[in-house]
Amino acid sequence: MGSKKRILVVDDNEDLRATIGALLQADGFEVVLAADGQAALAQQRARPADVVLTDLFMPDKDGIETIIELKKLYPAVKIVAMSGWTSTQGSDYLQVAREIGASHTLQKPFDPAELSRVMRRLAT
Repeated sequence: MGSKKRILVVDDNEDLRATIGALLQADGFEVVLAADGQAALAQQRARPADVVLTDLFMPDKDGIETIIELKKLYPAVKIVAMSGWTSTQGSDYLQVAREIGASHTLQKPFDPAELSRVMRRLAT
């Protein structure tokens, strides 16, 4: 098996998921995609990723629930939470994500170069 770091990208927006996946593949990562938290947990059980990049607002199982479950089952996994919601909606969900175990957070829209930097740092 190669030494490529495996990234699991979780977002219910198919276009964004594909774009982020292509960007990370171009950066040399092995990328696995999941449309929601349930699919992410199934992927992680099948073959664990080194870093999980998850959206916070998704149907069925949202990012907060997904992060809690991932950290419980895979305490060593690094998690990056991303969201387009801002703290003006009443609560800073990215702060909550950090408090429950996310290693880093990204506010959408984010600069692809920032995503690359964060992933390279966390995947080492």
